Amino acid sequence: MALAHNLGFPRIGRDRELRARHWQMQKDAGIELLPVGDSAWYDQVPPHSLSTDDQQFAQHWEQLFEEVKEAKALGHAVKPVVIGPLTYLWLGKKNGSDLDELELLERLLPLYDQALNRLAALGVEWVQIDEPILAQDLPQDWKNAYERVYNILQRAPLKKLIAIYSGGLEGNLGLAVNLPVDGLHIDLVQAPDQYPTILDRLPAYKVLSLGLVDGNNASSCDLEKTLDLLRDAHDRLGERLWVAASCSLLHSPVEQAVQKCQEVVLLASAINQAATYELRATA
Repeated sequence: MALAHNLGFPRIGRDRELRARHWQMQKDAGIELLPVGDSAWYDQVPPHSLSTDDQQFAQHWEQLFEEVKEAKALGHAVKPVVIGPLTYLWLGKKNGSDLDELELLERLLPLYDQALNRLAALGVEWVQIDEPILAQDLPQDWKNAYERVYNILQRAPLKKLIAIYSGGLEGNLGLAVNLPVDGLHIDLVQAPDQYPTILDRLPAYKVLSLGLVDGNNASSCDLEKTLDLLRDAHDRLGERLWVAASCSLLHSPVEQAVQKCQEVVLLASAINQAATYELRATA
């Protein structure tokens, strides 16, 4: 059955009561796997390279661990959200660092590995790792780094969903589908043409999360057209099909974010009901 999940919800800082209300809003809308810690990373984008920002980097992780514990204590099924290591370094590059950011991987990867293992120890099954720079035209040395990075991070005993949004994979498609992770999220609002190629090339063990609801626009999605695509995806993926908004709802008004969650749930429920009906009809 298709799973309804969310990539991120409007930022709330460190207000615990408001954070709990936002989790409940998503659960009430029908979201089955809640993003946790998304604001821990995105309240402040890393302003410098890692070499000058170790303390802030550690604080992001500590806030994430705290929120995971809070959400699980409230009975929520959670999916922690973190910035992927290469996107993290790319942000430092774009903010004016004179260093070769890829040289910092030797320091960064052990920190990620430790943190992912700690999340696993907290009972986390899935973690969402945002790597939106895979939708960009990357230098070859950055492309080469991806396989090495995720071969190291795959050792942590929890499942990893790589989230790519704000565009299509294009020249990075082969790289992304073959990363040693358990699932991919793709943006089919801004890049609908990538769907058939990704579906054809996706390894048989991987989850594919389809971003079908426009996370950047208040208008509703075309449910009839979207359901046609979902039927095809469900026929081919079965329980490996996840449904979500195209991107995080972090910058949306809360009311709009709830509406988007409801649309995601409506799509997942409709395709699940159709699949159940067809199964009963053939029994």
